[in-house]
Amino acid sequence: MAKIRIAIPSNGEGGLDGTRAGHFGHCDVFTFIDAEDGKIIEVSTTENLEHIQGGCMVPVNLLAEHKVNALVVGGIGMRPLMGFKQVGIEVYHDAERMDIRPVVEDMLAGKLQLISNDQVCGGGQQ
Repeated sequence: MAKIRIAIPSNGEGGLDGTRAGHFGHCDVFTFIDAEDGKIIEVSTTENLEHIQGGCMVPVNLLAEHKVNALVVGGIGMRPLMGFKQVGIEVYHDAERMDIRPVVEDMLAGKLQLISNDQVCGGGQQ
């Protein structure tokens, strides 16, 4: 495995010991995990931008600008999922845990699956 930058939508100040936000588009910050060969090299955060109705591409563009390769979410709408695919960011699904550290460990161990279209949130609340 080469270098990878994982983004996790996070509550509060985020970080490796923080908790995941249930709704990626409305998270407070994104926690970035830079890893190489399955080992964490650096952890950083960036504030999410204001999410306006229909502004599903705002977080997509933000994460693309930060050179993210992978995103781990508990849920996501179809429009932003398609946006992430367009910019080359793989979206992984983990609806189980809210603590960031075990989610990252599972991701680096290859235990998380890419989100499938039938796991996408419906409705207009993206």
